[in-house]
Amino acid sequence: MSRLRPALVLSAVLFALVACTPDKAGSGGSTAPTATLPAGDTLVKDSAVAMREIKTAQFLITADGEVAGLSLRRAEGTLTKEGNAKGTAQVDQAGTAVELEFVIIGDKIHLKGPTGGFQTLPLTLAATVYDPSAILDPDRGIAKVLGSATGATTEASEPVDGKDAWRVAVTTTGTDLAGLIPGVTGSIPAKLWIADADKRLLKAAFTLSGGTATVTFKEFDAPVKISAP
Repeated sequence: MSRLRPALVLSAVLFALVACTPDKAGSGGSTAPTATLPAGDTLVKDSAVAMREIKTAQFLITADGEVAGLSLRRAEGTLTKEGNAKGTAQVDQAGTAVELEFVIIGDKIHLKGPTGGFQTLPLTLAATVYDPSAILDPDRGIAKVLGSATGATTEASEPVDGKDAWRVAVTTTGTDLAGLIPGVTGSIPAKLWIADADKRLLKAAFTLSGGTATVTFKEFDAPVKISAP
């Protein structure tokens, strides 16, 4: 694997960590009369505050369709507020699903393909496409997206992984998402699933041109140890 190709693969993985679109169903929740639903703007603001304090989280991404520049099919792992991460990913390369393992520490990426051992590369090779530290960064990541979302409307009570949550429809923009998904433009409709108990974001979804993806977060602030392989 060349020095450039692993970086492009990493970019596809990192590009999608927060690029998500709605469940195809959007159903399964209970829709209460509008008057009894909590205000969407309050839920989103509270979630922005809650997510600014998150130190670590586990993520799972599944992707469908053909989103320009995104070859990711699935990824899961653990991420820290500092931008360190470890996990596995499945990406599409010329119509073939390739399994990868990655570890990110500071400014280094350790990447392992289907054969051979880990390769260590500078994370700067992918920095122009995506900065992984943005995901939990209070000023560039999830908290910023929540803080800048508009038109929040609570749609229903809909649990995520057994946790009571509110499904909220919002609109964001490519500018708001620039630190997370470079190159996205225009208004972007989104769905947010916000935990009723602590207002943490359990799932976020964005409709992108050409396909869909869904990301879920769990195990917030669990002890994490990420070390070089």
